[in-house]
Amino acid sequence: MKDFQPQITAFCCHNAAYLPQDLTKRQRLQYPSNVTVIEIPCSGKTDVVYLLKAFEAGADGVYVVGCPEGECHFLEGNLRAQKRVQYTQQLLAEIGIEKERIQLYNLSSSLKEKFLEVANEMIDKIKNMGPSPLNKVQGQEGA
Repeated sequence: MKDFQPQITAFCCHNAAYLPQDLTKRQRLQYPSNVTVIEIPCSGKTDVVYLLKAFEAGADGVYVVGCPEGECHFLEGNLRAQKRVQYTQQLLAEIGIEKERIQLYNLSSSLKEKFLEVANEMIDKIKNMGPSPLNKVQGQEGA
């Protein structure tokens, strides 16, 4: 399990999150290569289907980065994202998968280092849980 490197998918609001390329180029920070960042116009554009599809595509964990409460450029996008993440957590729990595999983080765009901390925090959290049970099932079907 020590060698396990979780695959993480991050849905990141264009206005709240710095993309990894910006982090590495401007700040010379090392961004984890096992986190796939998907830039979206607003965290409110995430949908339960997209979040679940990320798991189906092989992600061990998923997180959404949105604006801090009260600072969404689209007024309530971050609140919509929160409801969708919570609903997805319920769905995961109902099928016996840890709901902590999906998280929402509200970050200000001025906190560049925090964006990197969130990625590493999510990696550590998922590492402790181990591979997604969905990946185990998919791997057995192909055998």
